[in-house]
Amino acid sequence: MIELRRVLDRWRQLDVTVRDLPLALVPAVASFVPAFHGLGTQVGALPTRPFDALTVVAIVLQCLPIAARRRWPGACLVLVSLGFALDQLRGYHTFAGTGLVIALLSAGAYLERRRRTIAIVLSGGYAVLAVALDLVGGTERADGYLTFYLALVLLWAAGSWLRSTRAAETEHRLRVAEETRTAERTRIARELHDVVTHHVTAMVVQTEAARYLTSAPDRLEETLTAVTDTGRRAIGDLRNLLDLLDPGHDGAARTSSLRELRTLVEQTRRSGQPVELTEEGTPSESAGSAELVAHRVVQEALTNALKHAHGSPTTVGVRYDEREITVEVSTAGTGPEQPVAQAAEQAGTTGARPRSPEGSGRGLTGLRERVTTLGGEFDATRRDGGGFVVLARIPTGTGS
Repeated sequence: MIELRRVLDRWRQLDVTVRDLPLALVPAVASFVPAFHGLGTQVGALPTRPFDALTVVAIVLQCLPIAARRRWPGACLVLVSLGFALDQLRGYHTFAGTGLVIALLSAGAYLERRRRTIAIVLSGGYAVLAVALDLVGGTERADGYLTFYLALVLLWAAGSWLRSTRAAETEHRLRVAEETRTAERTRIARELHDVVTHHVTAMVVQTEAARYLTSAPDRLEETLTAVTDTGRRAIGDLRNLLDLLDPGHDGAARTSSLRELRTLVEQTRRSGQPVELTEEGTPSESAGSAELVAHRVVQEALTNALKHAHGSPTTVGVRYDEREITVEVSTAGTGPEQPVAQAAEQAGTTGARPRSPEGSGRGLTGLRERVTTLGGEFDATRRDGGGFVVLARIPTGTGS
């Protein structure tokens, strides 16, 4: 079986002319077999005559061009048609006449340019052939010529249908490939956003806060240590993401889970955001993608809190049950950037408050897509008195 597969692979690697050569040789060889004499296509109703020197010419013209039916389909059809005309006018009626069927189908399927011109020219040539056959003694009636012509038209139409079908399949494959590439780029962008944005936002906020701590060395060192730790976590998460995206990776890369929520919350607290975490229930061992998406919801919501409501009290609630994971993250308002203001006051410094990086809106859009893909519900709304609430219900797929 393996050897046969190798042979087939080598055969497919050959030029199309070489692969089509047997299709040209078989009817040519069969035409010289006595049992096939007189069994070829007949039009004009001329009596069959014995083979002579011109028979070889007619057979060669009708068969050998078939080897080029895909590379030069127009030239193939013209040569085969000339050989067919010679075959019919001389009354050989060789088995090689089947080459016209192959040439017509191939031209309809593979001819790209001058299709209409070739069709008109060959139709005119067929009319000339019909007249010539009648002049040399053919007894075919007009309806016989018309029937044969309609058969030729059907062969051309069948080839054209194959051509359109192949073109549609090619277009479909290209569209699927483009959609796949787009989906992959979107997935990579989403993963990079989820992994990087939270850490970088925390680092920016912590670094901005360090400006106000130059006269308080202990607190400055603590803040810079937090920046360093955050950077190291970002590098670790990026390496993990690259492992997941590497096609040659063994698939053992770690993915974020709800079990790391406390670390995520603690990191956010060290960035100056007061966060309270409450958990109900026990995470399922088989929650799969739902657990990762829930972690991303909390991560993105805390990132937005750091950006847009720095210093405002934030609550994170996660509830687990057999059917879904419910995540709710809320902030009290846009707040006075309390931890930074306090740090500046204690350090005896003044100046502008730190600026948080602007958001692109990509995070919430990506979260909504993630949650709805799993069949869940996602909502992010602003409160009337300031602040916002992010709520997500994510099915785990393990419930009855």
